This record gives sequence, structure tokens and C-alpha cells, in this order.
Amino acid sequence: MAAALVTTVRDEVAIEDDEGVVRVRRAVRAAAVAARLSLVDQTKMVTAASELARNALVHGGGGTATVELMNNGRRSGVRVTFADSGPGIADMRLALTDGFSTRGGLGLGLSGARRLVDHFDLESEPGSGTRVQVVKWAR
Repeated sequence: MAAALVTTVRDEVAIEDDEGVVRVRRAVRAAAVAARLSLVDQTKMVTAASELARNALVHGGGGTATVELMNNGRRSGVRVTFADSGPGIADMRLALTDGFSTRGGLGLGLSGARRLVDHFDLESEPGSGTRVQVVKWAR
């Protein structure tokens, strides 16, 4: 039988401006240290969270990030859930394609974040906002 997943909410951060993005990075870094992620994995998780927080601000008009510590009995990790009430994503497949950008950027936000984490879940519908959940486990 698999061990139960235990989660503890470390922080819920409002993403309303650039300072909110900075607060998300700090909260994720603190959780990654607490979960005993390696320095490389801390950096990957903070980078992914920074990209996703920026997306929530720029494309979703702001939102929230919920930062959680997780433990499944064998290892610990960090889960961050981003939610916004913006316009949503019309074509998620296209949005996850490297180089795709609606604002003239490099187009690596969603696809880059997905590559940096162990689990990536994206839910969005036009007119209903977007929810992205990412997980990084300690090795």
C-alpha cells in the first residue's frame, strides 16, 4: 500500500504586481530548502515558479500562488499551484510549444517551466482563467 501524501501549506501569495512575483520566488525558495531539494533543483523550481507567476500577472491579470510542502513517506517535495481569473488559454497545445508567444517574448514560459519540474498540470478554458500546478521532488 502506498504511503499517504501529506501536504502543508507554507504560503499563499497574491500576484498583483512585480513585488508579488518576487514574493512567490522567495516563498518557493524557502519551501524548496525546507523540502531539502538540491541547490540545482531549488533553482529549477524557483525559475519555473517565477515564469508561471509572471504569466499569471501578465496574461491573467494577477492571481495567486499556493506553495505547499509535500511528503509521501519516502521523499519530500514542493507543490505550487497558480490560479488566475484571466481570459484563459484558447489553444493549450500551441501555448506549450517552444517559441510560441502572445506578447512578443521568447515563448519559453510554459514550455520551459514544464521542463524544469517533475510534474506539470495545466487547466484552462477561454473566459475561465488558468490553473497551473507544478511539483518538484527531492532526489
